Amino acid sequence: MFSTKEIAEITGGELVGVNVRVKSVSTDTRMLKKGALFIAVKGERFDGNDYIRQAADGGAAAAISDLVPGTVKTAIPVIYVKNSRTAQLKLARHYRDKFNIKLCGVTGSVGKTSTKDMISAVLSVRYNTLKTEGNFNNDIGLPKTLFRLDKKTEAAVIEMGMSDLGEISALSGAAHPTCAVITNIGFCHIENLKTRDNIFAAKLEILDGMDGDAPLIVYGSDDYLGKLTSEKIGGRRLIRFGLTEGCSVWADDISQNENGGEFKLRYGEKSYKAAVPVVGEHHILNALAAFCVGIEFGLAPEEIIPAFMNYEGSGMRQKLEQRENGIRVILDCYNASPTSMRSALSVLGAVNTEGRRIAVLGDMLELGERSKSLHAGLADIVAEHADITFLYGREMTALRDELAKRGVKVFHSENKQELTELLLGEIKSGDVALFKGSRGMKMEEIAEKIK
Repeated sequence: MFSTKEIAEITGGELVGVNVRVKSVSTDTRMLKKGALFIAVKGERFDGNDYIRQAADGGAAAAISDLVPGTVKTAIPVIYVKNSRTAQLKLARHYRDKFNIKLCGVTGSVGKTSTKDMISAVLSVRYNTLKTEGNFNNDIGLPKTLFRLDKKTEAAVIEMGMSDLGEISALSGAAHPTCAVITNIGFCHIENLKTRDNIFAAKLEILDGMDGDAPLIVYGSDDYLGKLTSEKIGGRRLIRFGLTEGCSVWADDISQNENGGEFKLRYGEKSYKAAVPVVGEHHILNALAAFCVGIEFGLAPEEIIPAFMNYEGSGMRQKLEQRENGIRVILDCYNASPTSMRSALSVLGAVNTEGRRIAVLGDMLELGERSKSLHAGLADIVAEHADITFLYGREMTALRDELAKRGVKVFHSENKQELTELLLGEIKSGDVALFKGSRGMKMEEIAEKIK
């Protein structure tokens, strides 16, 4: 894979020890293979430098450290760098460029993962496709995905997340996308970035790692992305998808039920019957984005459209589960923002049920000064799609007050156990319940009590 001498040259580091070859790369001693390069990265709760000797004992052939040169006392060679996380990105880019593949980068405030999964479903009908797994979309996780590239890989779909300016630029620089998708510009991380203008600028950093002729694919009805022009992005091709005729690829005649959605996909002068196996207008938008990527990567519409039905979502994202007691649960507990809350509530409204539609919602975190108004702003869509609402968390106080003004039946508590007991006392067979909140609220813990 690499020699330690090459690693030092690529990362700008100082090699202390002999020149050996490494067979793989790892940042986790628990998953380290014999002959691997161990990269000692620092996270919020750990410092990989503390585990270098353990890695050596576990069979690592060499290590990267950002300590002072000579600090680590071990028999294996160590490459000392200024920052291990930056070094890992440089090494990942060097490895990625060994492969002449089609690579799509995906970012956006919400919908990154479901869009990535839909694109992967499309590309997989022709290409051996690698995709980001789990939440490996930051500067520690993304290189791990790139290091999984091998001779069989023909295409890749790489998700890129961020919490501040400069982060997506670094990720794109490592991944070197041959095309990119931006799903939307929302309010996620506005606590750090302060304005949507800054969020917009951060998402556009995905262009930094792309060649000048690599196209950008965007949601055309987004109030920020819709104003983009080719001139504003360096003259590269700009491709829009959406639900309006002005987009390059668009959909109309949409119908939905709890089993999914059907629509007409419009492309050029032609229209195609299409369907997705999941409910929610946002999944239709994901399919349109995937169609654009498929066309860019050489697939025909007749190959792409049937592949929408191969979509399988990742993690706790809008999974409809039937419980033995006759209650259905929509589990969407991975994260939450105003946009994703609205999408999830629209799914709740689309599910056919003989009982009641119940929304169990937790705080949306990291919204900063706008938190109160953004929570309160959900009142109309909650009132439209939910018969009863259960709210958990301090920030949900604003939504509780707005719903009370509208006469909606609402329960609220900042105590999870108390809210769970209120829910269990109210829910009954035939009802369908949506569980949605930011990851830190762990709404699945409430859902698990419905047996």
